Amino acid sequence: MIPEPDILIVGGGLGGVAAALAACRAGRRVVLTEETDWIGGQLTAQAVPPDEHPWVEQFGTTATYRALREGIRAHYRQWYPMRSEALGLADLNPGAGRVSKLCHEPRVALAVLEAMLMPHRASGLLSVLTEHRAVSAASDNDVVTAVTLRDLRSGELRTFCAPYVIDATETGELLALADVEHANGAEAQGEFGEPHAPAEAQPDNQQGITVCFALSHHEGEDHTVDRPEDYAFWRAYRPDFWPGPLLGFEAPDPRSLEPVPRTFVPNPVLDPLAVSADQSADAGDKELWGFRRILARKMHREGAFDSDITLVNWPLNDYWLKPYIGQETEALREARQLSLSVLYWLQTEAPRADGGTGFPGLRIRPDVTGTPDGLAKSAYVRESRRIKAVTTVVEQDVAADVVGAYGRTRYRDAVGVGSYRIDLHPSTGGDSYIDIGSVPFEIPLGALVPRRVRNLLPAGKNIGTTHITNGCYRLHPVEWNVGEVAGALAAHCLAEGLEPQQVQAEDKHVEEFGRVLDRAGVQRHWPEVRGY
Repeated sequence: MIPEPDILIVGGGLGGVAAALAACRAGRRVVLTEETDWIGGQLTAQAVPPDEHPWVEQFGTTATYRALREGIRAHYRQWYPMRSEALGLADLNPGAGRVSKLCHEPRVALAVLEAMLMPHRASGLLSVLTEHRAVSAASDNDVVTAVTLRDLRSGELRTFCAPYVIDATETGELLALADVEHANGAEAQGEFGEPHAPAEAQPDNQQGITVCFALSHHEGEDHTVDRPEDYAFWRAYRPDFWPGPLLGFEAPDPRSLEPVPRTFVPNPVLDPLAVSADQSADAGDKELWGFRRILARKMHREGAFDSDITLVNWPLNDYWLKPYIGQETEALREARQLSLSVLYWLQTEAPRADGGTGFPGLRIRPDVTGTPDGLAKSAYVRESRRIKAVTTVVEQDVAADVVGAYGRTRYRDAVGVGSYRIDLHPSTGGDSYIDIGSVPFEIPLGALVPRRVRNLLPAGKNIGTTHITNGCYRLHPVEWNVGEVAGALAAHCLAEGLEPQQVQAEDKHVEEFGRVLDRAGVQRHWPEVRGY
């Protein structure tokens, strides 16, 4: 039997894992649940290499996030047959992808995350329940009193009554189950005055999801999959704001919306050690094979690998026909069909540089994603339900064209930092990309504190942002930072006999909690750096 926890964390993505680590370090008993059989969320089950800011190797993350990154590098150095030139790199980028300074395989991140949690599991402080999903919650007097989860393997129901509950789900589903005030989709411009918000609220206008998958290429072999059921639809589909068919190598540039051709050349001859990943200088998304490459064969001793492995999270397989929140089953089925259609198109019809068509040597990699069909365990969900918080972060707080490239919104209750462009993918409301320059930002504690409910905290994309600002707050290091703070705050409230609203409201409590975060290595303010 699992004893009642001090803190129940529902959702085992990056925010949930970081919350568990922080709470266990504070000596609290924790139950961490996860819907799939892999912890790690977007880094593992969703198979998305980290999207990070250009200063990530020097500053701008928490100490534990840095430990995660260095643990991934150490795993490659110890266990992979790397060239000596690669082994000696302090800033090793195992996949040499252009999207991030640390592109890697999902299973490696999973191994490191499991290792980080292992001491707390061994001590008995942490229990991890994979393949469990929350199905109901009970509340009384603004307190969540119980959460019931279903074991997805056995169907058994388990109910926990924890003093603190943390919602680290990918869609903020606990907010809905517990009737916590929250927002869906796009807010009306009149609510916060955001320049890029629509005139009227659009709760079903949500960023598209993506079902990612991994590919290798083996010239001379034929790995063509069966024609997907919905292939005819996706082969003919041409969005109004697209320069041609969605299944094609021409797509809008997210920043300018001008049509831009993408190239696709499997296993390029370029030495991966010559690849530079800097999103502030070059988005890196015009060469699809190298954009999110997660294993570079030339990074290793000759003959160790016969192909690179690249991760397909491209304009071609973004899905936006139905909102994921509210139509999860239907949207997921169609998004999976889109990704399989992209694969089939690549294998059979995609134009080649040599004038031919199709790359039958492309092989989908179930061994990389840990699934029978090779598609990621979960859809990459960019936008969650968002809690109605004490502080709402709005476009005017972070947009470079509002505050200036060196501008900054300072918070008296800052509990972390992040930086990324306001990056909204095409949405279910028919919007094309909205991609806006932004400045390095602070994370206000008030964005994690509900206006009413006293013992539930968000730990991911469900904090108090808007549809617009979610675009820069939704990335890997920020989700980790938010989760770490949520876990630390719950533990701090239990130790001090306080509630989150009290900690956030009074300067002396903010200062005391700030010292807790400082000791844990949570960076709360930026040096002088320029937005991009």
